[in-house]
Amino acid sequence: MSRQLKANDFLGNAPDVARSLIGATLLVGGVGGLIVETEAYDQGEPASHTHRGRTPRNTAMFGPPGHAYVYFSYGMHWCLNFVCREAGHGAGVLIRAVAPQHGLEVMRQRRGLQDERLLCAGPGRLGQALGIGPQHYGLPLDRAPFEVRAADAALAEQVVSGPRIGIRHAADLPWRFGLRGSPCLSRRF
Repeated sequence: MSRQLKANDFLGNAPDVARSLIGATLLVGGVGGLIVETEAYDQGEPASHTHRGRTPRNTAMFGPPGHAYVYFSYGMHWCLNFVCREAGHGAGVLIRAVAPQHGLEVMRQRRGLQDERLLCAGPGRLGQALGIGPQHYGLPLDRAPFEVRAADAALAEQVVSGPRIGIRHAADLPWRFGLRGSPCLSRRF
């Protein structure tokens, strides 16, 4: 099995970290799979939750790299981000989709559906399938309940990128990354 990622693995800029996470394994309490889609966000661009500075909601994003930033979206979805860069900067990577591999029955129960392809295809679905909630806010990614393992280097050639989706500001930045051909993407590239 590949090596467990540590805080230093998240020190790069958000787009580089987002790209490097494609093909990494993400488990939360033993449930999860292969990360197949991410989006990068940085304090310097207006779509980031940190663009206007620190707030009670986004404090984790200004903390040390390698921690979880969890937020509630549209009043119904918990979304998982990985904090990157140096502490104090305000950058992170939204985990948009995972190809389910571990804990499929648990994910099916949580989501109320059988189709593996749709279990974790999108940040809200992923949050529900992995049981993400406010209890995960600020937790280190290299300790339970999280397990994040490095991507196979051979997958780097399979990474595609394009504009981010579901946002109004700076949507044209090519900071959405995915695993070419994955049926588990939230939306095709």
